Amino acid sequence: MEQYPVRKIEKPIDWCVTVPGSKSMTNRALLMAALSDGTVTLDGVLFSDDSRHFISSLTALGFDVLVEEEKRRVTVKGESGTIPKKEAEIDVGSAGTAARFLTAMLGMSDGSYVIQASGQMKKRPMKDLFDLLEQTGAEITYLEQEGFLPVKITGQRKDQKLTVRLDISRSTQFLSAMLLISPMLPQGLHIQITSEKTDGSYIRITRNMMENWGVQTQFDGKNYEVMPGAAYHKTTYVVEPDMSAACYFYGAAAITGGKAIVKNVHMDNTQGDKKFLNVLEQLGCKVTDTAKGICVEGPEHGNIHGIDIDMNDFSDQTMTLAAMAPYADAPVHISHIGHIRLQESDRIHAIVTELRRAGIRCEEEEDALTIYPGVPHATVIKTYEDHRMAMAFSLFGLRTEGIIIDDPLCCKKTFENYFELFTILTQE
Repeated sequence: MEQYPVRKIEKPIDWCVTVPGSKSMTNRALLMAALSDGTVTLDGVLFSDDSRHFISSLTALGFDVLVEEEKRRVTVKGESGTIPKKEAEIDVGSAGTAARFLTAMLGMSDGSYVIQASGQMKKRPMKDLFDLLEQTGAEITYLEQEGFLPVKITGQRKDQKLTVRLDISRSTQFLSAMLLISPMLPQGLHIQITSEKTDGSYIRITRNMMENWGVQTQFDGKNYEVMPGAAYHKTTYVVEPDMSAACYFYGAAAITGGKAIVKNVHMDNTQGDKKFLNVLEQLGCKVTDTAKGICVEGPEHGNIHGIDIDMNDFSDQTMTLAAMAPYADAPVHISHIGHIRLQESDRIHAIVTELRRAGIRCEEEEDALTIYPGVPHATVIKTYEDHRMAMAFSLFGLRTEGIIIDDPLCCKKTFENYFELFTILTQE
């Protein structure tokens, strides 16, 4: 499928959907299972390009991994903080989490490894993590461009407490990576954050999962500490449904004046994108937690309000809100999102370019954007090999005839059957 014509909705939606497991939690759980002290069964796993690259990388490193896709289950035999193979080559594809998490793990090993990546991932920032690992004694050899993948990495195991400094302004995944591999550091870990940003929703996911698996972390506002003797103890773990994916359906309810329930997504969900529910309420939606899952009901006729919102801590939903924004009754201003220029695409520029292509007035700033109300015209939306551009802008076409999504299958990175499901829902 090279292009996907979005079907305009003529009446409010009434959808009840199931979304895959969380990408961020799936990939954290895969790493933690590999570093654990026993066999761990993961249920509710997301199967996508990203997670498959993570699984194949673990297999290439010698880990015993049993995959049961039809059951959404993966079983991993943990190796107590060691890596079975001392030499291997892995390919992380376009998976940022796999790239950052596995790089950190290999840097703390006693082996030598080559990390390959897709053309897209080769452009994404890695240097802060490479610099940190070199501080600790790891050897990094750049195979193409300095500061970027691919690399050859020769690790150095640590017998003493590891103390490092880290800037997380470009990506909090660097910090999550170092925290997650702490069971490889028998004498403990101290991380001093040097950037203005010191925390974030994905860091909190990491720390919550670590605590659930038996490893405590301490944070004083600037420093993170993991005590000596950290070890992951788990036999089974259930991955939460993906809140990022759920938000597309909630956004559809908002702009059509309809209703969407996402099964098994509840208010106890620990993912940062849950904050988007607060945004939906400010737009005029009603949000309730039902027995089936969280239900979002849009305002009458989809007449959402304008908003001025800081989305730094749940920036994956920037594109979702941007695709909804032309249908608001006042401008939508989204701020503190400069870091999304360094993700799968320059997301701020991509959003503004595609909205302008559809005749919508936008203003682009270095770390913010403003979108004005307007009547979009038919156009082809370019997706920049960015799964979130493809899925978010599917909403754009629910109220405008002739919106076509180019390269929709880039959504395979996180939600393989998104457009199949979207087709079924929009034909109901």
